[in-house]
Amino acid sequence: MGAMTVWMDSWQMECCGTPFRIGDRVDWAVREPDRTWLADVLGPQAAGEVDAAEGHHGDVDPATGHRATGRVVGIRYAHCRYAPAHDGTRHAVPGSGTLTPVSEAEQWVEDLGEARFVGYLVQVEPE
Repeated sequence: MGAMTVWMDSWQMECCGTPFRIGDRVDWAVREPDRTWLADVLGPQAAGEVDAAEGHHGDVDPATGHRATGRVVGIRYAHCRYAPAHDGTRHAVPGSGTLTPVSEAEQWVEDLGEARFVGYLVQVEPE
């Protein structure tokens, strides 16, 4: 079995996450990703790569046993632009998502100009 691609929201790491780097071993509770939201933020191709979403704030039931366990073999930072919508909320601007390969997932990541940091795409190779 190949590497699993896991989405991690920026707020998950900012709140109480532990920075990690390529080569580190991880064992995360995961759930089904919100592919519709990811497609808006990252575009359909990148969203289609995502196998699971990490969560450790009560949005994943530990009893289900869904885990991403293994070595981190890739990390990409995800940024996108947001714009006001007709209903007064802000939504991701389609096609504005960018992915930047990095060797370490830091707890606090800067925005890139108008593009907001939204999360991490992490490749985990099962052991």
